[in-house]
Amino acid sequence: MGVPRADSPFRFVSCTELREVMGQRAMDEQRLLELIEEVPADSIYYHTHSYYLRHAYAQGLFPNDFATWVALSAHDRVLGERLGILDPFEFDGIEQLRGEILAILSEHLSRIKIIPHSTTGEPFEFVRSHVIEADLGLETWTLREFRDALADVEVGAIYNHVCEARLRKGRLSGDFAQWLSAEDGLGLQELAGRVAKVGCLGLSLEGMREQIVRLCDRELAT
Repeated sequence: MGVPRADSPFRFVSCTELREVMGQRAMDEQRLLELIEEVPADSIYYHTHSYYLRHAYAQGLFPNDFATWVALSAHDRVLGERLGILDPFEFDGIEQLRGEILAILSEHLSRIKIIPHSTTGEPFEFVRSHVIEADLGLETWTLREFRDALADVEVGAIYNHVCEARLRKGRLSGDFAQWLSAEDGLGLQELAGRVAKVGCLGLSLEGMREQIVRLCDRELAT
């Protein structure tokens, strides 16, 4: 039997972010809550999902900007830990994620008498980002080609095909899984299902890359 070859190739596209400081900032947790309610969805996305692009090689102790600020600037480690265990990949949309962040903040603030504020003098500065795609001119037609390209491709492509694909483009399984399962792709449904779950494991982008490469290696060994 020959090596399965897709009818349509997978084309790797990387991305970079242009950041826009919005001029909205919070010095305490109450104001943080109020602004999280108001800011555009792109800002919530930046402070949660874009964190992964800015920390592509390792996950921090508080893996989103909200958790980091309340823990390190407001010195509220209880809230920092509660926000830090949020996995943005468990949510099907930014508004759903925003709602969960607001619920955690509201419940926490209802239990305390003094509103924590920044003791470092550093406000929480709301930022939004605009993503610019860069086609890498890299096409793969077989699983071996896909695996080898994925192992070496720049990390911006991992972010684009996992994070951007899910939340901004509505492809909830991500681009990799979609191509692996597609009829004009490789039609590997079981592998695609396993790849789709990688984004929900709390991994860094490099961790996601390594896990998907391992899954491909297992498939190639069968």
